[in-house]
Amino acid sequence: MARYTGPQCRLCRRETEKLFLKGDRCFTEKCAVERRQYPPGQHGQRRGKLSDYGVQLREKQKVRNSYGVLEKQFRKYFEKAESKKGVTGEVLLQLLETRMDNVVYRMGFAPNRNSARQLVRHGHFFVNGRDVSIPSYHVRAGDMVEVRQPSRELDMIKDSIARAEQRGLPSWVEMDFQNFKGKVLQVPTREDIQLTAQEQLIVELYSK
Repeated sequence: MARYTGPQCRLCRRETEKLFLKGDRCFTEKCAVERRQYPPGQHGQRRGKLSDYGVQLREKQKVRNSYGVLEKQFRKYFEKAESKKGVTGEVLLQLLETRMDNVVYRMGFAPNRNSARQLVRHGHFFVNGRDVSIPSYHVRAGDMVEVRQPSRELDMIKDSIARAEQRGLPSWVEMDFQNFKGKVLQVPTREDIQLTAQEQLIVELYSK
């Protein structure tokens, strides 16, 4: 299955809630969910009630699309979460939240996860002084993420930092924007993860 390359706002409308895939646009009246609060398509306003399976599937799709991972990748994350200690659903979200591209986004170096993924792939970041260009790289507590010296002049990064300072940052990261670096203080708890998802429904879906 290829990566989705269609309109990002369509994914938000399908879930009838904001997935914050377009960065600052999601905070304005131009947001597609604000303008049309129903699923896309010819029959979007007449869709009936979902079955139990449909509800579980939509919850899985919401989380998968939020982090921009493919179905095969998502299944591997679930299997990894299932093998670890703790609540499977919460561990799954923690694994997704500590992906390199998501950490770059949460730290405010990129306006959205798609842009963060592109920046990481192009080699604009160091982790603990080492070059990391894999978006799925697992960032651990105590790791230091830093923008490479030549990349600090990129308008995307500078503009994102300016907006991040205004909006605030999650409590599990510590930032030094003046030196273009940030530190992961701890693995985010469920309360720290800014995602309106019922992860238990995903566990039920994959456990069938």
